[in-house]
Amino acid sequence: MAKKDFYDALGVPKNASDDEIKKAYRKLAMKYHPDRNQGSADAETRFKEVKEAYEILSDGQKRAAYDQFGHAGVDPNMQGGASGAGFGDAFGGAFGDIFSDIFGGGGGRRGGAQAHRGGDLSYAMEVTLEEAASGKDAQIRIPSWEGCETCGGSGASPGTEVKSCGTCQGAGVVQMRQGFFSVQQTCPHCRGTGKVVPHPCGSCHGQGQIKKQKTLEVKIPAGIDSGMRIRSAGNGEPGQRGGPPGDLFIEIRLRKHDLFERDGDDLHCEVPVPVTTAALGGEIQVPTLGGKASIDIPEGTQHGKVFRLRSKGIRGLRSSIAGDLYCHIAVETPVKLTEVQRDLLQQLEATFKEGGTKHSPNDKGWFEKAKAFFS
Repeated sequence: MAKKDFYDALGVPKNASDDEIKKAYRKLAMKYHPDRNQGSADAETRFKEVKEAYEILSDGQKRAAYDQFGHAGVDPNMQGGASGAGFGDAFGGAFGDIFSDIFGGGGGRRGGAQAHRGGDLSYAMEVTLEEAASGKDAQIRIPSWEGCETCGGSGASPGTEVKSCGTCQGAGVVQMRQGFFSVQQTCPHCRGTGKVVPHPCGSCHGQGQIKKQKTLEVKIPAGIDSGMRIRSAGNGEPGQRGGPPGDLFIEIRLRKHDLFERDGDDLHCEVPVPVTTAALGGEIQVPTLGGKASIDIPEGTQHGKVFRLRSKGIRGLRSSIAGDLYCHIAVETPVKLTEVQRDLLQQLEATFKEGGTKHSPNDKGWFEKAKAFFS
């Protein structure tokens, strides 16, 4: 009986791309696979046709020979190839990709209990602005796990033994058949360990480990900011079935400062200035993280004026120079006046009125805006 044309067998044109050939093969191989059509001789024959067609057309050299010479160009007696290949080769090649697509990397064909990395832990550490600026060495208490001395880490009560799981026979996984597919899943009885503890240890409750506390030395680098994290490798939760431990992440939280507010590498602070100093001018002392600094207040300084002190901020983790300190002037209105002070201020106010608006730089602009608003 003459062989069917390979392109017709897959239902694709002769100029079909490799992807089109592969997709057609997947679809037909699933449709006519013997496991889905048990007892059907027609389906088995069709499956063999599809498999052989794909073996030839998926190979660039064999496809070129077939296109030029037809079936004679890929005769197994001469080429030693197509029809002689076993089902495992074809299934493990293109059709095996179906399992990778659905289950990821083969869908868990590998037997045996798998190791799992331990979970990561998070620790919130509050630091002062001064500590963040200069760095510090700190000690923290974190949970740790140690082998149980009572059972020697086995999890079994003294005098008893850990047994192989009867559900998965110690493999840690069980086979679940769903129609055409055979799926491997973690054993629900032993949870993938392959072992069960009939009589758990009373000290560790069968875990083989006891949770304790340990002190950890942590170095806080200078310039660290709120929200940044420090990673301490291997200080997280222990791994399972021989897996590596997780990591500890220390999250920095900056404590609110009485004077300064941090903005990246810059600092901001509000500086109260007496109304007389703001009016007459003078020199004032302001605090910085490194000590005191002086600011010359010009005559007639208004409320809200900002003075910038270069390099008086914080040198960040990734900065070569320190940020700046911004001093926001807050002009203070005097309170709890005596009668003498009140009289002096009233006399001063009268002289201001005689001078018109020249003593009030913001009055004219503000009243014009207000007038325009109401009109």
